[in-house]
Amino acid sequence: MAGAMALLGAAAPALAQPKLHVPSPDWRDQVIYFVMTDRFANGNPANDDQGAGEFKPGDRSRYQGGDFQGLIDRLDYIRGLGATALWITPPVANQWLGPDGAYSSYHGYWAQHFRQVDPHLGTLADYQRLSDALHRQGLYLVQDIVVNHTGNYFGYGAWRADDPERAWRGFEAYTRTPPVARPTQPPFDQNDPRDPAQRAAGIYHWTPMVADYKDPVQEATFQMGGLDDLATGNPVVRRALRDSYGFWVREVGVDAFRVDTAFYVPPEFFRDFLRSQDLAAPGIERVARATGRDGFFTFGEGFGIDRPYRDEMARKVERWATDAQGPLMPGMLNFPLYGALNDAFARGRPPAELAHRIRQTMALHARPHLMPTFVDNHDVDRFLQGGSVPGLRQALLAMFTLPGIPVVYYGTEQGFNEPRASMFAAGWGSGGRDRYDTTAPLYRDIAAMAALRRGDRVFTRGTPRVLHAAGATPGAIAWAMEYRATPQAPRQRALVVMNTAEQPALLPAVATGWPAGTVLEGVYGLDGTPGRVVVGAGGRLTLALAPRSGQVWRVAAVGQVAGQATAAAPAPTIEALPSARVRGDFEVRGRVPPRPGAAWRLVVDGQLAQAQPVVPDAQGRFSARVDTSTMVDPGVEHELSVWADGEAAAPVRRFRVDRAWALAARADDPAGDDTGALGPQAGRYAYPTDSSWGANRQMDLRHVAAFTAGGALRLELGLHRLTTYWSPPNGFDHVHLTVFIELPGEGPGATAMPMQDGTLPAGMTWHRRLRVGGWSNALFSHEGASASGEGTPVAPGASLQVDAARHTITLTLPAAALGRRATLAGVRVWVTTWDYDAGYRALGLEPAAYAMSGAPPGSPKVMDASAVLVLP
Repeated sequence: MAGAMALLGAAAPALAQPKLHVPSPDWRDQVIYFVMTDRFANGNPANDDQGAGEFKPGDRSRYQGGDFQGLIDRLDYIRGLGATALWITPPVANQWLGPDGAYSSYHGYWAQHFRQVDPHLGTLADYQRLSDALHRQGLYLVQDIVVNHTGNYFGYGAWRADDPERAWRGFEAYTRTPPVARPTQPPFDQNDPRDPAQRAAGIYHWTPMVADYKDPVQEATFQMGGLDDLATGNPVVRRALRDSYGFWVREVGVDAFRVDTAFYVPPEFFRDFLRSQDLAAPGIERVARATGRDGFFTFGEGFGIDRPYRDEMARKVERWATDAQGPLMPGMLNFPLYGALNDAFARGRPPAELAHRIRQTMALHARPHLMPTFVDNHDVDRFLQGGSVPGLRQALLAMFTLPGIPVVYYGTEQGFNEPRASMFAAGWGSGGRDRYDTTAPLYRDIAAMAALRRGDRVFTRGTPRVLHAAGATPGAIAWAMEYRATPQAPRQRALVVMNTAEQPALLPAVATGWPAGTVLEGVYGLDGTPGRVVVGAGGRLTLALAPRSGQVWRVAAVGQVAGQATAAAPAPTIEALPSARVRGDFEVRGRVPPRPGAAWRLVVDGQLAQAQPVVPDAQGRFSARVDTSTMVDPGVEHELSVWADGEAAAPVRRFRVDRAWALAARADDPAGDDTGALGPQAGRYAYPTDSSWGANRQMDLRHVAAFTAGGALRLELGLHRLTTYWSPPNGFDHVHLTVFIELPGEGPGATAMPMQDGTLPAGMTWHRRLRVGGWSNALFSHEGASASGEGTPVAPGASLQVDAARHTITLTLPAAALGRRATLAGVRVWVTTWDYDAGYRALGLEPAAYAMSGAPPGSPKVMDASAVLVLP
């Protein structure tokens, strides 16, 4: 087979005195650039095709040709972005194709030999050259590793725990699992429980796929996505894994590991993996110290996102970093913060939810500054699949100014909206051109943010203190960063302020904790460096913020402005509200200081565009009525202030609104009609043949109920069964819901169903399209939509709740997402089901493990659909 000898990793000449081993950096100061090696740069086309049908340029499921040489060729591009470390996907020898031949392991996570280089990437000598090139440019090498599983070499039919050989089936035909029928590395080659010796060795958990990720036994010992689960409690397995990964530190000079699927390995494994004193196969940190690395960094993946104001997943993440005996892994990817950043900046959730996550990051995690942070990666939607470029810039600025190690996923700097698209012209998703533009706006933005972070330890070492966050709608959020190197050193301070709304917002009389007269000098802004501001009387600060703005100041002087006295001027006030809970519109009273020509406005939830003018009497007293028609969530705290341009705002008053939802329409859907709902082949569609679908019939829509509260819409969607085979953060998988909403009076809408190869029912158009799945939640308007284009992202988006016991998904769209209508009368809603895997899942005539069948490609991708609901 072509390239077979390259498995030995010895084809290229050795380097002359390579610079493989360098001292560890302080990882808090690093910026990591994460690449999927196969998709980044093709520097050696000779290693692209290994002759097994795994290489198909332009096919997203196959190898595209990226390799080590491509990375070496593009290090100037990576360094110019401000990155100081390169994280690559697993470089080890892989099972190139899954048993059904539908997908390849271009990503590197299906290992067949943990000590060999995969020939698609190059040779061991090529990998050493990459390490050498990185270190000579002052960069560090992070290798992705897997300890939970190998590739998919066996599976189960009817499994029994007490009889692991019963119903075991090995995918032994060479053509089904190239390049080899089973792992070739001892002891991982012992994967057949029908052999008594192999069964007794217990290298694997002889188990089927996880069906319930809430079951800790399944989570730790069953197969994730069909990948063969290693018995990581077995000392033989542990020793082999330490030996395998110690090899890369010694022989290549790897500086850090990222551990894939860490949640599916018991936390205590990592103490042994990193710190074992076994002389034959020492722990990784001991191996690293022998190479001069005293701070070898290991961080794990724990895919868990918390609901707003919840912390279960954050606490779980910390269990893999620290236990009662002390540190386990030095760091864990901050998935809970990733979820909050996307909710605030892409989906338009109130920034108070992000504020909670910031506070809890500091409260729950022992080493928050060593938690890599990110806005998207290879396992989730790109930020720009549901968010906007202004929102992405804000999310990146938050990442670069909060504790944690910023991780930039390749292509983010070029505005990619496909999770695994290629950077080079011949690769899938590149648009037929190279994508290494160092003048791209996002590239320049990230480089500037990286320089800001590197230039002041207040951002790499500091502690955030949230000063304000809008609690009901998109709007203002502000946090101070404070750092003192030693008790005797001067305190460094910075202020970060953003407006997540698409309209101007007020930061209202925020208590900074700094004395009046404190001077703040602007150091960075998304739209230009901000000017100097001075903290006002009482240590409060009021700012009017432009839409989607982001600004950073450093404290230049604490206390009185030089040569000036700061007199306490009369401040506007709002009287105490009669009740913290209201049931409808209500009257508010207050007082403002006499300011000739001042145009005072009552500001609700910081929204300046909707601010209501108030007219004070001669004594400055005023009254106004507060409209609560768009306030539909009793759990949300709203805020009131009064403000005039150039003046300090009144300290806020807070209240909640109790409002009932009313059932507006309901459509029940027949059971078992999930066989295609559109086109000439409707009624002939079939699910993928993989057993995780089958009788579960996740795409069988059973009912749609629409509830309204003023201009807000809530949809309850009932399905035959909800499953979580792949541990989806949104609480369900194997189904993707697409909701089309027609809004009367908004003019011509769209009729095409983006990427679903269909059109809406006759006479219907859409103005909002909501796409929701296990890893997605994105809202679009019809502007720019086409058969291949999703439209324009809209914020705020939908909140999502899952009731697994009832098999229902509830989506709530606030009035702001639907144009702030007083009523939803005449609105039409249509719901469809399919599934999604970096795009709507494929459809073909023949049955397939992970694709729908029963109709030719290009037929409508709709498995089931509701009736069109018309709201009264």
